Amino acid sequence: MVIAAGNWLTLTPLPGMDDSEFERWATLLERRTGVVVPLSRKTFLVTSVRGRMRETGRSSFAEYFSELQKIPEGAIEWTTLVDRLTVHETHFFRHPPSFDLIAKDWLPRVTSQTGLHAWSVGCSSGEEAYTLAMVLDRHIAATTGAKAYFGVTATDVSLPALAVGRAGLYPRQKIEEIPPQYRERYCEPVDGDSFRISEALRKRVGFAQFNLLDAARAPLKRLDLIFCQNVLIYFARDRRRELLATFANLLKPGGLLVLGSGEVTKFAHASLHRVDNRNVLAFLRNS
Repeated sequence: MVIAAGNWLTLTPLPGMDDSEFERWATLLERRTGVVVPLSRKTFLVTSVRGRMRETGRSSFAEYFSELQKIPEGAIEWTTLVDRLTVHETHFFRHPPSFDLIAKDWLPRVTSQTGLHAWSVGCSSGEEAYTLAMVLDRHIAATTGAKAYFGVTATDVSLPALAVGRAGLYPRQKIEEIPPQYRERYCEPVDGDSFRISEALRKRVGFAQFNLLDAARAPLKRLDLIFCQNVLIYFARDRRRELLATFANLLKPGGLLVLGSGEVTKFAHASLHRVDNRNVLAFLRNS
């Protein structure tokens, strides 16, 4: 995070945020992104908003809130603020059982198709999307004996996070998250501090800004795989079910929806059936 040096020279305490003011900010975030910040996480929201206010020389929550409503300058500032208000923690191969399910159980059933299209939902800085691409590339080749076509669409609301993903450049320590058999094939050392995802794999992944509130109008259709982990937990329960219904409608017959364990409970949809796997929460689109 970059802090304007001049602000530190004249740093003055910012006013506190009472519960009614917090509710106004939390409502704005939910209305524009669908992300819910409960009162228990008030400190997180206040710290994030204050940090951006200090960077831009603003001293009043009410004044800053009003400025965010202006068009177009408010929309530009909102893009920066929302990056502070959304969580970007992610890892390569974050949940190995999910990728094992894709590689060993699902892919052998569908690799006779001419091509596969996957969606990485809430991809953050790209680690999840590139993990999907690695798994698809390696196991499609192993199953078919040839390079079948596939593509991964990776979306997030954060433009800075998407920029990291497009570059495919990561700190050296993150390479330890990638199993050796993938590391050797898809990672290229840059220097002592960083490595890059190979160009051939980067070409398989397209990054785009997308707000999940617009999921029903998503330009993606007839998807083979939707991977959405550690995203739905930030949405209200009713919103989660709306999104899941939308995901079901976007899948091809035989398509796979992979969620994070515990993100939804007692979910059922007429077009989906639960995959029999105790370690992964996943659903198949009915034929």
